[in-house]
Amino acid sequence: MRTKKDISKIKNLFLQNYKDAKSELQWKNNYELIVCVMLSAQCTDKRVNLITPAFFEAYPDVNSLSNANLASVKLFINSCSFFNNKAQNLIKMAKSVVDDHGGEIPLTESELINLAGVGTKTAHVVMLEALGANVMAVDTHVFRVSHRLGLSSAKTPQATEADLILAFKTDLGRLHQAMVLFGRYVCKAQKPLCGECFLYELCKSKDKVQI
Repeated sequence: MRTKKDISKIKNLFLQNYKDAKSELQWKNNYELIVCVMLSAQCTDKRVNLITPAFFEAYPDVNSLSNANLASVKLFINSCSFFNNKAQNLIKMAKSVVDDHGGEIPLTESELINLAGVGTKTAHVVMLEALGANVMAVDTHVFRVSHRLGLSSAKTPQATEADLILAFKTDLGRLHQAMVLFGRYVCKAQKPLCGECFLYELCKSKDKVQI
């Protein structure tokens, strides 16, 4: 792990450079949000944004999705990874929301993770987007950035999340958004743009490109 001084510098630089960071998923309400986040698992935000306009036209609310035909849902999302499982989980999720939550998307972690297809990462993304909650979610970008910056050496997203919570403590939702965008466009898996990196001097990664 980094020193407290280094962690503070890293945190402040993320917050300064990504003041208005937000998800690139396109949604209008909590129903659309949870659908988008569920679809985005192991799928790009760009792909999800191509799928959802027609999907939300066909299923504009949780009630219509709860009554949806499985084969029809699959057709709408078949360009998304793991669309068979996601289609089943989307309908099950909607049924649970209608039956157990009066048609309103729950926004507590315990309630969210009881919905089909919703794990801790998905729950946290929904919470930080909908509520600005102080929670961290670790996707592939956050995982890579965390390890390259020496903020974690954990082998799983769950353990990495715990390391980041311990290191940063506050502004976790904003930091998640910042790290996602940073990992997507600067600290990329292949050919990271080290020459454009505001954290270059603080980076000790073996992937660091000398400039």
